[in-house]
Amino acid sequence: MMSFDECPMFPASHEYVKNSIERTIRWAKRGKEAHHNDSQALFGIVQGGIYPDLRKRCAEELVKMDFPGYSIGGVSVGENKDEMKKMIDYSIEYLPLDKPRYLMGVGSVDGILEGIERGVDMFDCVLPTRLARHGAALTTNGRVNIKAASHEFDFTPLDSSCCCPCCKKYSRAYLRHLFHVGEDTGKKLLTIHNITFLINLVNNARAAIKEGRFKEFKEDVYRSYKIDDSHPGF
Repeated sequence: MMSFDECPMFPASHEYVKNSIERTIRWAKRGKEAHHNDSQALFGIVQGGIYPDLRKRCAEELVKMDFPGYSIGGVSVGENKDEMKKMIDYSIEYLPLDKPRYLMGVGSVDGILEGIERGVDMFDCVLPTRLARHGAALTTNGRVNIKAASHEFDFTPLDSSCCCPCCKKYSRAYLRHLFHVGEDTGKKLLTIHNITFLINLVNNARAAIKEGRFKEFKEDVYRSYKIDDSHPGF
């Protein structure tokens, strides 16, 4: 469960964000004092915009309250990729290593890998399901628009390296047909695939970390998916 917080607009002045984090800190304290459900973990949310001093203050005050986990909020709200990386860095430095760190609202391939590289443990995002509803699939060869005419007679799997029910049982041609006739099953199948794809990505990242080759793994993913700092692959 997430503490009540204010996610400030982007961009916002230092003065505005300072007042905002003080409100977030007060709400976090009140929420933690009122929370008595031992079976549910309540996380504090680090805010502070693009300002390192405010991120530091918010994180340190939340850590004093000893939450079971901590969220990094206020990212993916309009800032560019470099700013997002800095905001993660400004926040995570002050969060304990023995508590889960959760990056809110980030679910792209590069966003997940950049977060993992910086010490993030958990992610959530509407991206995979929203893309699926619009006919976009995440694959090992990049994003695929299944509604494109090029898939009309393509009887190959959506992603030959994926073992999800969508890829094991149905062809690109059939998936395209479902979207063109307005059958919601197509959206459900792409949703299953996109979520499976990201779960597999994180599983592979975990294995790479254990084997001491995360940097190489990330570089391989970026090359395969044509991701760079100016144009994400997804």
